[in-house]
Amino acid sequence: MHGTSDASIEELGQAILTYSEERLKLDPVPLDRPMTPAQLEAAAGQTITEGGLGGIAALDLFAETLAPACLSTDHPRYLSFIPCAPSEAAAMFDLVVGASSIYAGSWMEGSGAVYAENQALRWIADLVGLPERAGGVFVPGGTIGNLSALVAARHTARAKAAAGQRPFRVAATDGAHSSIMSACEVMDAEFVGVPVDDQTWQLTGERLREVLLEHGPETFFAVVATSGTTNFGIVDDLASVAEVCREFGIWFHVDGAYGGAGLAAPSVRSSYAGIEHCDSFIVDPHKWLFAPFDSCALLYRDPALARAAHTQKASYLDVLTDAPEWNPTDYSVGLTRRARGLPFWFSLATHGTKAYTEAIERTLEVTRFAAAEIGRRAYVEVVREPTLSVVVFRRLGWSAADYQAWSDRLLDEEFAFVVPTSHAGETLTRFAIVNPLTNEDDIVAILDTMA
Repeated sequence: MHGTSDASIEELGQAILTYSEERLKLDPVPLDRPMTPAQLEAAAGQTITEGGLGGIAALDLFAETLAPACLSTDHPRYLSFIPCAPSEAAAMFDLVVGASSIYAGSWMEGSGAVYAENQALRWIADLVGLPERAGGVFVPGGTIGNLSALVAARHTARAKAAAGQRPFRVAATDGAHSSIMSACEVMDAEFVGVPVDDQTWQLTGERLREVLLEHGPETFFAVVATSGTTNFGIVDDLASVAEVCREFGIWFHVDGAYGGAGLAAPSVRSSYAGIEHCDSFIVDPHKWLFAPFDSCALLYRDPALARAAHTQKASYLDVLTDAPEWNPTDYSVGLTRRARGLPFWFSLATHGTKAYTEAIERTLEVTRFAAAEIGRRAYVEVVREPTLSVVVFRRLGWSAADYQAWSDRLLDEEFAFVVPTSHAGETLTRFAIVNPLTNEDDIVAILDTMA
């Protein structure tokens, strides 16, 4: 702010860099634990004042009081939801992005950033098997990625629909991410659930065709398949679903927010057969691709269709919308955007794609160990053998209250973060292993607490 001395800014800058460096060097990082509003009020008090606390005091307040009340998602025993474990290179470069004041919504204003982001998107597109013309944008997360893809799908379907028809339905399974149903609510579209295969728990072309014929294929503008469900890591039968979508001319979207990263791992690549036929695809680098929050890669087979749906029109934007260059904001909901793909790009550029493959394979190795270790213990059992890096299991004889008390105790002791989940009315728990620093000893130590 104006009036701040150069000396105080330099001192604050050095303090922030020191804090960041020390945090990145911690091994392991502290898990920490949440605090109640009353506890935080007592510890932190009023942080916004007329005169200000001063930079050093505000940083100390964050470091000593506020940060310990935030769980470290990169802790090796943070195994709930889907963790975020950015590489040191990605985390450090996030500082650079913040300090650079780059607007990355247009080529005119951020061509260097957009160029780099597009190379990272191209690597993902090649993993999927999309054609050279494919492209997209980094958006805040899977919710906006899925919504943007569905907006493009509906725009495309309505443009080619017969006179008097307005496709308004989306087909997906109940195992699809909650953001799909949320997107339907935002768009005032109808979500139609498709029963999964009884044995594989996958969305299949056979089940999909039955639902489409029941409701009328012409009323659907998109089918959403999942390449790695959040709860179990299930990859749908993408090849058969793609075939049915081609048969009826319906947009085929694949949500790989969590599991799409497995495309880089040869040991599980065959599970994604058919993904190359998708019309759109998302994957969150902040999940299993070692980038910091928040970053979702959204890709389209034919970006021109997305541009037609998303480009905002205004006189002051004519200089951008009339230009031939690649403007990222033309491909998603939203206009203002930071260069959120750059930390991911920097990590890829720094380490190379081989290191990414090795890191993902390492998490799969630990996952397979976890499933086998559960199988060796009489008091726990795997609910379903893992496809990717999620292991869901039950503690025999436990009630929902038992799971919750165990989970609360682990977090209260800052030992591990493993919360209950549920399936078919049964309370269970799960490991989501996306951090290459999570090892076999961590798995053994957590399972020992359930004995």
